[in-house]
Amino acid sequence: MRPNIITEAGIPTRLNQWWSSIPFITSGVVLICGAIYLLCLLIGYDSYAEICFLPSAVASRFQVYRFYTSVLFHGSLLHVLFNMLALVPLGTELERIMGSVRLLFLMFLLATTNAILHLTIAFLVAYNPLHPVPYLVDECSIGFSGVIFSMIVIETSLSGVQSRSVFGLFNVPAKWYAWILLVLFQFLASNVSLLGHLCGILSGFAYTYGLFNYLLPGPSFYSKIEGLSALSVCVRRPGFILCTGGTTYGQLPTYSNTSAAPSALINGNFLRNLSSWMPNRQTPTAQEGEDPRFPGRARTLGSAGAEPAAREANENLHARHTVANTVRADATVTADQVVDTFDEELKKLVGMGFEKTQAEVALAAADGDPNVAVEILMSQQG
Repeated sequence: MRPNIITEAGIPTRLNQWWSSIPFITSGVVLICGAIYLLCLLIGYDSYAEICFLPSAVASRFQVYRFYTSVLFHGSLLHVLFNMLALVPLGTELERIMGSVRLLFLMFLLATTNAILHLTIAFLVAYNPLHPVPYLVDECSIGFSGVIFSMIVIETSLSGVQSRSVFGLFNVPAKWYAWILLVLFQFLASNVSLLGHLCGILSGFAYTYGLFNYLLPGPSFYSKIEGLSALSVCVRRPGFILCTGGTTYGQLPTYSNTSAAPSALINGNFLRNLSSWMPNRQTPTAQEGEDPRFPGRARTLGSAGAEPAAREANENLHARHTVANTVRADATVTADQVVDTFDEELKKLVGMGFEKTQAEVALAAADGDPNVAVEILMSQQG
């Protein structure tokens, strides 16, 4: 009789599992940045002054393309590796919460606002009458780290955690996490753009406090983008996450159904973290429609290890989610109809006195079932 042999997965298998768990847009950005760096390496391109963010060139020659080329190019192998490894956990969590198209728009918005802030602050500091610092307008900056700092602020606001670990060495209050990283990178690394990282943090806070709300489109915009026939190939790709309903095409692993250890950014049980995704500060009175900053409409993360009651509730939600998906598979419903139904149920919950952002996340977790959403909201208040 042949004995049972238990073997561990090899490194290629583990790498393949890790890569397949990364959603569509996050993995796409990693591939694009990596490919651009390798191409520059192969052809010997090092004229970064032509593509970096250079405030003087932007202002004098109106080279707005530098807003975006500077984000995609990197100066060294360590530079691109470090940025992409930092992007993967942040982008994965935000994409699962927001959806793929919404995250892509967010990255574009953050790259734009970071550049505008960088340009404004550089000229204000360089030509202030008290102590001019003229070199700031001639400082050439490249790399994705400015957007990553913005995403750190946004993800920290969503997670609601009270503390964060800095490189696994010590914990700091979550509200100071991005600022401490800003200071540490200035001391630990050379040729780091202080102003670029600072503008990333400022953009992240501006987003979380709703200062960019007038720049954010409504859910129908994302539905129309997802419904374009030209993008059907992308939408059907494994890992693509819809903004309306949290549907993923293919088998995209989540931390609740794999044996891999969860990232430090996304530890905790789904139900236990559900309420922690809400910002701790008070929000204005709810208005009609959704809060475009934290939609909570896409598929979210979870992990094992919950208390029995929370585990039972999670299983009930999973069962309802499975039944709902089966029903939707047999019906033909347009994306706009899904959005309208969701918004109607959301308005009912807001009319019952629940806070809009909390009601939206609860309704998304309940897969549009208002009764389950009410149970979740009541358990949070209890």
